[in-house]
Amino acid sequence: QGGGWCSTIKDCSNRRMYALGSSNFMKPMRFAGAGILGSDQLQNPDFYNWNKVFVRYCDGASFSGDAEGRAQDGSTLHFRGLRIYQAVIDELMEKGLNNATQALLTGCSAGGLATILHCDDFSARFSRDVSVKCLADAGFFLDVKDISGKRSFWSVYDGVVHLQNVREVLPKDCLANKEPTECFFPAELIKSIRTPMFILNSAYDSWQIRNVLVPVSSAPDKPWSICKDNIRNCNSTQIKVLDASVSIAFRNTMVGAFKVVEDKEDWGLFIDSCFTHCQSLYGISWNSEISPRLGNKSIAEAAGDWYHGRSQGEKEIDCEYPCNPTCSGQLPP
Repeated sequence: QGGGWCSTIKDCSNRRMYALGSSNFMKPMRFAGAGILGSDQLQNPDFYNWNKVFVRYCDGASFSGDAEGRAQDGSTLHFRGLRIYQAVIDELMEKGLNNATQALLTGCSAGGLATILHCDDFSARFSRDVSVKCLADAGFFLDVKDISGKRSFWSVYDGVVHLQNVREVLPKDCLANKEPTECFFPAELIKSIRTPMFILNSAYDSWQIRNVLVPVSSAPDKPWSICKDNIRNCNSTQIKVLDASVSIAFRNTMVGAFKVVEDKEDWGLFIDSCFTHCQSLYGISWNSEISPRLGNKSIAEAAGDWYHGRSQGEKEIDCEYPCNPTCSGQLPP
């Protein structure tokens, strides 16, 4: 499960009072999966009959923290994301995951980052004859400047990394040469990952446009709020600003980061140009008549071909927005 992060004592204290900060506030869920979690063979032909586990999220650091903090009221904040992840996998192995012949770790948004962070560890739990792979959806968060020229999202990740002590999950080769915060970004993480991975992301990710490129701190006025809620509502001036920020800086940074994947034959990419976020969890995005298509394949078809090895070089990067006619306005924003 995704759900953002908390990077300050105040933010994390506030999250304690609802489900993304404490299991005390989680309500039972009726598991009715869609997309990659769906049980409809037509919509999800490659994974419909798999055993599926949905892991709830409450640590605010993509299942990676291991520290304690002192809240303003004097109480203790427990950052235990790494221990939660380890306990969940340990329990699932006891329940039969250790007998799996195929396994896929996946997640969306902050859960997509968690997938990237834990991919190799997850794979190491199985014997070499088991087909273990990872699919990270909308988890490729970038260190880019916002429209005011500030690295505001770096500050968010920097707070998470140091407040919650996430060093244990970061690649040692990256830590040897770079700051821990830089090693928390996927562009660095993927350089060290050995397990086959499929990266599903929009080069115009709606969450990142709203929160990385146009955060409230950089564009607090109402016209920008309307624009970033839906890129189709932007005026000509805003489009020019976004063209410079998104097409040149954001998209080029993302595409450039994938150069390290080019030589990884067992990796896959599906990088479309749709204004959306998290595409594997919704049937309309995953595999429907109006799903985004690259190389004449839906996301489900591309991911299935990649996982089962039915085609080589399953790496597709879309042209620049708004060139792709399969980017429907009905996709989840």
